[in-house]
Amino acid sequence: MVRRRLGHRPRAEHSGELASERLRAPPEFVEAPRQYDIGLACLRCHVRPPFAIARRQHEHRERTVSRLSAVLASGLLPDELVELTTYYQAKAQRDLGRTDDSRRGMQRVASAGGRLASAARRGLAHLSRVSGDFPEVVEAAGRLGWAGRHHRVLGDVWWVQGDMERAAVAYLAARSEAEEHGAVGETAVAQAHLAFVVSFVDPLRADDELDLASRLLSPLSLRSDEMTAHIATLVRDAGFAADLPDRAAVQLAEIGVSGISYAAAKLQLALCFHHAVVDARDDLAADIARLRELTQNGYYAYYVEIAHFMGDLPLPPNTVRARWIDGERQTRERWRNIVLRRRDHVGTDSLP
Repeated sequence: MVRRRLGHRPRAEHSGELASERLRAPPEFVEAPRQYDIGLACLRCHVRPPFAIARRQHEHRERTVSRLSAVLASGLLPDELVELTTYYQAKAQRDLGRTDDSRRGMQRVASAGGRLASAARRGLAHLSRVSGDFPEVVEAAGRLGWAGRHHRVLGDVWWVQGDMERAAVAYLAARSEAEEHGAVGETAVAQAHLAFVVSFVDPLRADDELDLASRLLSPLSLRSDEMTAHIATLVRDAGFAADLPDRAAVQLAEIGVSGISYAAAKLQLALCFHHAVVDARDDLAADIARLRELTQNGYYAYYVEIAHFMGDLPLPPNTVRARWIDGERQTRERWRNIVLRRRDHVGTDSLP
């Protein structure tokens, strides 16, 4: 079976970078009194947060957190930019696995009740999800509404339960709602996640979903969602492609440059799926060991459980347990059945 890889297209330039190039002191500031220097510093502070936020999609998150922290520490930002900068700092901290710092930042923004309060509440629900408290996330999603991306939040819960059908319905609803609101970025995000979950259960349909994701993402700069789409190609090809581990190694190197820690764990889970499908027990054991290292801070630790479910393996006594929506037994059965169905699919496609 011939598989197409997700195409790479150059990303559009950031307006923030162009704006940065245009930021210059007016001629009268050059030899002006000190109060003009202070005014110029404030002006630069007003421009730097959006510039740093734009760079967040391209540079290592450690550097982004450092930049945004420095801007906040200056004390020169108006309230609306403090909210914006704090929110994106918390998002970058989340990507780095700094759960406590991220939660504190999201709580500050949510409590302030500003225009990013709904997004911050979604961020708090996300942090509950990555810690494995799924019933809490489902409850919180009911209060989020469109502004809190409620459908996507639910999709993020359902796929880890092994309920891909329910996850796909949620992501489709998220995409439709985003289209109704003219939210191009959110439409692309929802489509990337839809392609990911479909890749587990329907490799042929996944081709179309991945093509659409590529087209929607190409004019944007959503690096983490591009990674989700690229990891989806590995999930789609699991069991079929002998070169999958080599392709995963290339993607892992790219993830290392980006500093998006959760993507490395997600990619490792895709490798677990591949090795469970081909019944490569030693490779699966090595994958699980690596996955345990990547999630040792408790961030996405439930991926280790899912990997055991895939391989029909018992959980070690020291495994951190998630709060599954339908309980551990049913979740285990769903994931194991996904592996067995793919194994049947691979066997059928390999027949003459």
